[in-house]
Amino acid sequence: MKAKRQLDSIDLKELKLLVCVGPGGVGKTTMSAAFAVQAAALGRAVDVMTVDPAPRLLDALGLGADSAEPVEVSLENLRHSRGSKSHRARLRALRLDPKRTFDSIIGRYAPSDAARDVILENRIYRNLSNALAGVADYMAMEKLLELASNPATDMIVLDTPPAAEAIDFLDAPRRLLELLNSRAISLLGAPKGILRSRLRVVDIAARAVLAAFDRVTGLNLLSDVQAFVASFDGMYEGFAARASSAQEKLRATDTAIVIVTTAEASRIAQAREFIEALDRANLRVAALVVNRVMAEMPDAAEITAAAISAPLKKKLKRNLSDYSALKTREESSLSALRESVPKGAVLIVAPDLGREPLTVADLAEVGRSLRPR
Repeated sequence: MKAKRQLDSIDLKELKLLVCVGPGGVGKTTMSAAFAVQAAALGRAVDVMTVDPAPRLLDALGLGADSAEPVEVSLENLRHSRGSKSHRARLRALRLDPKRTFDSIIGRYAPSDAARDVILENRIYRNLSNALAGVADYMAMEKLLELASNPATDMIVLDTPPAAEAIDFLDAPRRLLELLNSRAISLLGAPKGILRSRLRVVDIAARAVLAAFDRVTGLNLLSDVQAFVASFDGMYEGFAARASSAQEKLRATDTAIVIVTTAEASRIAQAREFIEALDRANLRVAALVVNRVMAEMPDAAEITAAAISAPLKKKLKRNLSDYSALKTREESSLSALRESVPKGAVLIVAPDLGREPLTVADLAEVGRSLRPR
């Protein structure tokens, strides 16, 4: 029983939110799905939101390319844990669609249908919602709050967008508000009656350039920007409140933040940067998961004793030597990472299955293979 307690920091029977963070290419999305499947196997009602999953993972979860709303995942062939309330077990999956989520937020906060339509049709908004850096981070948090409002859901697993910094997804609400409230945007949307004495020469020049550009191109850029900013009047409070709620959710005691990495030296260095960034934000790291860890190497004596030809034995021993060198390097990286594990967190390894997960059963196998290190 004591060995089981080592994983209490990510106890899938008690958590309400599990957030996987990390760089792209380490299997973070697969690990998020594996945690979700494992929690469902324990009898919980789980929603997992993934970001840009690989096509095969989409197939495994039964998701289409446009699955922006939760889709039920079949658990028919999933082995449930002994004693779990399997009658409640449920797994739903969706992939984040930042544009569609942003549109739904506009619909929620707009004071009227007419105001909503003005914003959605504004070309500045259309470009902003599709291309602004950080929109995907912010929308991941917005979708999280939407899913969390469902009382029928026991737990949410959030696969955050790949980020250069661990807290990009957390800082996105503040950055978006800062943009919408920036001096430059406020200036462009300022009422016509504003006193020119309050404008600096450079501000007047900037507006003059935009106005001249409009006259030459006929694009009406200045008026579009002004209309866009004016249409958001009165909606900032809603965005700010949701940003605050998202921050509280991430800091709750029933939330676990998990950093996913691999054992390469460069990835270990990135994991350390994530740890430091989360610590600066006062966010508790529950676990570090090292994905695709190599299996233990067999004893060379087994090859010697095998009833096979001498040339094959020689080739196998050479391969074993090469893999053993890689395993030694991997162990060195794991030792270095262990020294960086925050107090109260656990280091977990996920063995390399040697194949991509193609089914829910494969994801369940990944979840069952997790072990503390």
